[in-house]
Amino acid sequence: MLNISKQRVNVPAIENEVNSLHTLHSPKTARIVYRWILGIVIVLILVMFLPWQQNINGKGYVTALTPKDRPQNIQNAVAGQIQHWYVREGDYVKKGDTLLTISEIKDDYFDPQVLVRTQEQIEAKQAAINAYNAKIQATDSQISSLRQGLQLSLEKTRNKLLQARLKVKSDSADFIAINRGFDITKERLERGEAMYKDGTISLVDLESRRVKFQEDQAKVTSQSQKLAISRNELINARIELSSVQVDYQKDIAKSFSDRSSALSSLADGESELSKLKNKYENIRIRREQYVVHAPQDGYIIKTLKAGIGETIKEGESIVTLQPDKPDLAVELYIKAMDLSLIKPGRHVRLEFDGWPALQFSGWPGTSVGTFGGTVAIVDRVNSKNGEYRLLIKSDHEGNENDKWPDQLRIGSGVNGFVMLKDVPIWWEVWRQLNGFPPDYLSDILPAEEKEKK
Repeated sequence: MLNISKQRVNVPAIENEVNSLHTLHSPKTARIVYRWILGIVIVLILVMFLPWQQNINGKGYVTALTPKDRPQNIQNAVAGQIQHWYVREGDYVKKGDTLLTISEIKDDYFDPQVLVRTQEQIEAKQAAINAYNAKIQATDSQISSLRQGLQLSLEKTRNKLLQARLKVKSDSADFIAINRGFDITKERLERGEAMYKDGTISLVDLESRRVKFQEDQAKVTSQSQKLAISRNELINARIELSSVQVDYQKDIAKSFSDRSSALSSLADGESELSKLKNKYENIRIRREQYVVHAPQDGYIIKTLKAGIGETIKEGESIVTLQPDKPDLAVELYIKAMDLSLIKPGRHVRLEFDGWPALQFSGWPGTSVGTFGGTVAIVDRVNSKNGEYRLLIKSDHEGNENDKWPDQLRIGSGVNGFVMLKDVPIWWEVWRQLNGFPPDYLSDILPAEEKEKK
């Protein structure tokens, strides 16, 4: 009031008499609620500006980083019948330990002496091959001897042919000389007969000339026959030269034919010997496969065959083996829209089934019960459900709290959070409401930017 009038107004009395004045005042409870709401709104506004680390959520399970550490089925190489089990589920085995033994079920290998008999066949075939080799060597020697004999016979026949030619020439020269002497004797006889008629010579001289004529005529006849014989010998020498070549070539061709037959038999024998050796090795190795060994150290998880006397096929799985001390990893599956934001080396927080955890995905530093990891591999193709697989390896170097539990087993369920960039909470809320992908800032900067920094 302005206090102009000295008359005072009794406000409490008026309020007591006028009830409407009570309804005009704000209730005390409403003022308290208002203050609380205002405080909460202010706190929420402040919280909206707090940093929030974006992340990509995915689910998966524990596996091994390398294929050799993952559970494997052990198969038998040959068909057989189970004779004896040396292990049971849960047993620890070392590499080379016997798991079970099997017996033969194929009648081709029933004979216990099949290896000995096959070895005997190999030795017999080897002896036959040696005989073929000896025959080939003998044939080669025979061919060499025939060729040498051919050369000697040709030289001998050529010499004989040369002698026949020389003899023909000699006999021809003698025939010509004797024939000329005969002509002279004939002329003297004719002149003597004329002179005898004229009385120039006596009958004795004429008879002497006649005797000389007959002698020279006989010599001509004899030399003519001798020349004919020499010519026939020359023809025979030529024929013999051709005959020697034909006969020897025939024998050499026959030897080559025998050699080719021996080579063919040798090739067949070596082929059969190779088959027998292959058969022998197959049988020997097959008998070694009657005993199934552990390929590496590990634990027998499950026996896929049971009992004694059960028949198993070739390549059929018998037991499942979990290798000892596997290098554990996590298979994490993410949506395709988030794939471009993830590269090997990015940090991941993991929440294993069976280990209590309190996870604040945006504030990994405040999370409890989670473990660290690093993206090792990003698949280049999607899986059957359209998601992409990440392989996460342990990342506990320098931080023992991030070390994965020793009790962790392959196949355990995992929730994973791939950590990205820090943004305000209001930005993350707005992104989630609009369905946008996370904001991504590459950790790999160009070399020039690193140098500037």
